[in-house]
Amino acid sequence: MRELKDFPLQAYDKLRYGDTDRQGHVNNSVFSTFLETGRVEMLYTKGESLVPEGATFVLAKLEVQLIGEILWPGQVDIGSGVLNIGNSSITLYQQLFQNGTCVAKAETVIVQMNEATRKSQPLSPDVKKTLEQYLISV
Repeated sequence: MRELKDFPLQAYDKLRYGDTDRQGHVNNSVFSTFLETGRVEMLYTKGESLVPEGATFVLAKLEVQLIGEILWPGQVDIGSGVLNIGNSSITLYQQLFQNGTCVAKAETVIVQMNEATRKSQPLSPDVKKTLEQYLISV
């Protein structure tokens, strides 16, 4: 496992009371929303979109390992990096942290899809080059 500082991209989400469940901690279903925040920070980095007009990214795989609980109030920190850049897909590795402690780790595959054909669409060389700055190994 990595520490938050080891990730090339870091983001955070403020915890909401509505994220909690009857056990008093953040519900596990909300963990995927936190991971989405990290992905969006990458795809729409520095005010520019890596998504070309007429395309979108869709989730093909989400594998989350829950390690600890997240407690309200506070925030969750999100570390994100790229494991692999494929022809039309990106494999991400992310970890969630609260107060410096890792509470979850995830591997996600997203695929660029052409909105008209609803089929995968190759990533452009420019997008691949931009994504290279986020490459990590686990």
